[in-house]
Amino acid sequence: MVSILITAGPTREYLDDVRFLSNGSSGRMGCALAAAAAAAGHLVTLVLGPVEVTPPPNVRVVPVVSALEMQAAANEAFAHADVCIAAAAVADWRPAERARGKPARQAGETTLRLIPNPDIVAGLAAVRGRRVVVGFALESLTSGMAAAIARGRDKLRRKQLDLVVVNLHDTIGSAEAEFVLCHADGRDEALPRLDKNAAAARIVAAAEHLWRTRTST
Repeated sequence: MVSILITAGPTREYLDDVRFLSNGSSGRMGCALAAAAAAAGHLVTLVLGPVEVTPPPNVRVVPVVSALEMQAAANEAFAHADVCIAAAAVADWRPAERARGKPARQAGETTLRLIPNPDIVAGLAAVRGRRVVVGFALESLTSGMAAAIARGRDKLRRKQLDLVVVNLHDTIGSAEAEFVLCHADGRDEALPRLDKNAAAARIVAAAEHLWRTRTST
C-alpha cells in the first residue's frame, strides 16, 4: 500500500465576501485520480478545492477554498505521504486586500492589486526526499505538440518534479483528455485520448512505479 496525496479542483481567491477570482477546473481529473488510487488499494488523501463533483468513496477528503488553505493542507498531508499527484488548478494570484461585506458597485474604472500565490507543488518537491512528486501542465497545441511538451519539460526542470503530466488539449471540465507523461529521465510517454478514469489509472500506476523503483534501491 502506498500513501498518496492528491490535490484537485480550483481555488477561490475572494475579493470580498461575495466576489472571487477562480478558474473553470471541475476537479474531475483529481477525483478520478483519487478513485483510481483507492481502487488500486492505496491510502489516499484528497485535498479538494470547491467543486460540484462528488469525491470518490474510500478516500480522506480535505476540503479547502483558497490557495493558502490548499498549501497548508497539502503540506500537512505530505508529511505522511509517499507520493503527491498535484492536479489542482491553483490560482496564480490573490487580492492583496480582501474587502468586508459586498462593497457597492461604483461608476468608472477601478484598480485591483494582486499578489502571487505560493507554488504549492514546487514547495513540496523541494522537501520531498525519497518521495515522488507529480505535477500537471495544461498546454494548448496552438504552437504544436513539440512546443507543448517542451513547456511541460521546462516546468519539470524548474520545479524539480519527478513527472509532469502534459494535457495536450484545453479540456477543463471535459470527460476526456489526451496526455503525455514527461519523466525526469527524459522519456516522453504519450497516452491515447482516454476518458479521465482510464487516464487516471495509467497516471497512478506510473507514479507508483517511480516510488517503488526509488525505494527499492
